[in-house]
This record gives sequence, C-alpha cells and structure tokens, in this order.
Amino acid sequence: MIEDRSFEFSLKIIKLVKNLKENNEYIFADQLLRSSTSIGANVAEAGAGQSRKDFISKMAIASKEARETRYWLRLIDKANLTDLCMQEYLDEVDQIVKILTKIVKTSQEKI
Repeated sequence: MIEDRSFEFSLKIIKLVKNLKENNEYIFADQLLRSSTSIGANVAEAGAGQSRKDFISKMAIASKEARETRYWLRLIDKANLTDLCMQEYLDEVDQIVKILTKIVKTSQEKI
C-alpha cells in the first residue's frame, strides 16, 4: 500500500537527514526532509479526499514531491555529501514515483 510505503520511506530518510546534519549539510538535509515527508503527508491526505478530483490532486502533488526528493537524493549522491549508500534511497523513490504516476493516470481515466 502506497501510504505505508511512503511512511516507511520517510522513516529511512530521517536517518539519512541525521547523517547529513552530522556532516554539517543542513541545507540539503532540510530540503530533503521537507520534500520526502511531504510525499506521505499528501498520500495520507488523498485518502480523505472529498472527491475523485481532490484525490487525484493530492496524489499528483505527492508524485511531484517524490520527483523533487529524487532530485535532492541524486544531488547528495553526486556531490558525495554522505558516506551512506544512496542507491537504496534512489531505488525506493523511483518505485514510489512509478506507483504514484500509475495511481494518478488510472484515477484520471475513470473521470
């Protein structure tokens, strides 16, 4: 379920953010924390959507936040800002983007 998966992803990101802050990479840590936790927050909010249109809107925002998160993860990886293996994070966010994209497309077809 995407709600659980995005929540678990946020928990993993929190560990990465702690590592970044230990390396004094506060700006990157804050940006990553904002975008990554917003994924799950928007998915959760979509579940309480007042209409299909509202559901699609929240899921589309979650998808955009996931893409932004992927950007920050790639930047952190290529700039070598942490000694943690970034591939695990990148693989997971790619899967989340795919799931959210599919949810949005499928939901739009039903309108």
